[in-house]
Amino acid sequence: MENIVEWDDRYSVGISLIDKQHQGLVSMANDLYSACLDGEEAAKDYFRKTLRKVLDYVKNHFSTEEAIMQEIKYPGLEVHTKEHEDFIKTVITEVVNFEEGWKFVPETFAKFLRDWTLTHIAVSDKKYAEHIVLMKSRGIPLDTLLPKE
Repeated sequence: MENIVEWDDRYSVGISLIDKQHQGLVSMANDLYSACLDGEEAAKDYFRKTLRKVLDYVKNHFSTEEAIMQEIKYPGLEVHTKEHEDFIKTVITEVVNFEEGWKFVPETFAKFLRDWTLTHIAVSDKKYAEHIVLMKSRGIPLDTLLPKE
């Protein structure tokens, strides 16, 4: 199976639960891309079957991240939440377009999912991870604030 992206530890934010969720998102992008290699019908079928699961997974992941940021009083929470909302709106728009019979290119969607996920992790998620490191360096106890696996 050919992957569109490989997980790398440089994407780690240092919170095991979040890292595992991010790996799940990468896996979903790879699964969709793999289905694309089997042809357009296979990709559309995969997209149709897994779409609800992907949306539920993403919403759960986003709410987990946002709860963490709220707990640690992360100053960028509002901007970060807006990025999550915009992503969900884009996905929902693609779903509606797909269901209404608009031209849908699964490979393009898989690349969008990959690019958005990796950029979001590398830029936005790293910012709240840096905030956590800063809080720890100042001796602020976070054990009760951060989720356990």
